[in-house]
Amino acid sequence: MTNRLINKVAFSAAILSIGIYGTAHAHSGGATLDAGGTNRSATALAGITCFDDGNGEPAKLFVQLQDQSEPVDGLLLSVQIYKGNKATSITDPVSGDADYSPAVELAAGPGVYWVMLDKTAAGPRRFDLIWHCVTADDIHTGTDIVVKQFQ
Repeated sequence: MTNRLINKVAFSAAILSIGIYGTAHAHSGGATLDAGGTNRSATALAGITCFDDGNGEPAKLFVQLQDQSEPVDGLLLSVQIYKGNKATSITDPVSGDADYSPAVELAAGPGVYWVMLDKTAAGPRRFDLIWHCVTADDIHTGTDIVVKQFQ
């Protein structure tokens, strides 16, 4: 198997093993982006669908990113969210500090939000991503994810 296929399988397995935890109902998953360390433009792309699962209509998607790799000067991870004509992004501000980035939210109602993860330079980056869909009152609601690209 190529490193790209291994990483896509690992990320997909992490996504499929998601649990719902306590009352927060956060979802998380991770893998290593650019395991070979040579692709400075390595990118992961997923579609996260927010839907009413009986808890109410989704109003927004919440995301946080954690860089779990060793610190490397100038090598940072970022996540972008877009849906329709709205977008936002966040960069984990410290390489490899094991702290989560500040949270980022995009309020664009129910439907598919596109989430893209990328990095600033060549080098492998192990990460964890937390995401969940919530109503206007911050009640967790239906959340599904499909990984479209992982390189």
